[in-house]
Amino acid sequence: MHNQPVQRVAVIGGGANDEHDVSVASAAAVARAVRSLGLEAVALTIDRAGGWHHGDDPALSPGEAVALLTTCDVAFPVLHGVNGEDGSIAGLLGLTGVPFVGSPVRAGALGMDKWVTKLVAAALGLRTARGMLVRDSADAVSIEGEPPYVVKPTTGGSSNGVSLVRSVSELGAAIDHARLAGGIPLVEAFVRGREVDVALFRDRAGDLRAGATLEIGVADGGVFDRAQKYDGTAAFTVPAHLTEDEAAAIDSAARALYEALGCAGVARFDFFVTPGGVVLNEVNTTPGFTEHSQVPRMYAATGMGYVELVAALLDAAVASTPAMSTPSPVTL
Repeated sequence: MHNQPVQRVAVIGGGANDEHDVSVASAAAVARAVRSLGLEAVALTIDRAGGWHHGDDPALSPGEAVALLTTCDVAFPVLHGVNGEDGSIAGLLGLTGVPFVGSPVRAGALGMDKWVTKLVAAALGLRTARGMLVRDSADAVSIEGEPPYVVKPTTGGSSNGVSLVRSVSELGAAIDHARLAGGIPLVEAFVRGREVDVALFRDRAGDLRAGATLEIGVADGGVFDRAQKYDGTAAFTVPAHLTEDEAAAIDSAARALYEALGCAGVARFDFFVTPGGVVLNEVNTTPGFTEHSQVPRMYAATGMGYVELVAALLDAAVASTPAMSTPSPVTL
């Protein structure tokens, strides 16, 4: 099978987490692009309880799901959040031997943990917001600095469980809110700056290809929350208005993180641009991937349309797998 041109693509969406619906939308968009390339999209959905489904068929057993996956030439998982983006799906696909789009286990696990990402960034000499983990209620009283703070789960996504705390009296409720969303709460100093993101992927030839920078319009003193992400009200500027030095700093930091984390496929790097320089916010190794999501917008601004981007990611996945280095490239 692996010496034949790519014909069947497993597109995996859903997930047993609070980003399920976002992932379903990403998977539907990828499946449309796969079909427009003349390939067969084998749609697999993980429900909120962790069960596997294929189309309208009854739920698949884990063994049946793996058996179906191994009939495919390559997989394109778009599972956001825990039990997917955190390296879980990469581990499963790696064990099945099915080539896949996206980061391996290590990068997914490191990138999903916002605290560990900060430690990696610090080792690279990159700035992040001052912050601390709140493992129990006693930690809350030892947080340095005055509000405002941003409180978030260490392993959350889609801004779930994120709060902007403007007074110490609000801190306890925000920590509880983050804890309910999953993982140990992380409290960070609020960074005043422009939020600018960039995406990178490694192509078939092994080159890192950047999308255009994207600036998110957020009201002064606010945060980019879940409602703005998905209700269509977010204002994006692509490319972001940056000085040469700011653009170079973002590009350099993103490339250093991509390599240090061991990313593959496409990853999005979120920064704040402040008068004192660039500050890393977080890393997303499986970012939202509908036609209107941030990452496709970034590449569209460079002249690479959504279907072309999907084709390039599939090409990179099969080219990086030794047993699949001979198939012809996916063509438009």
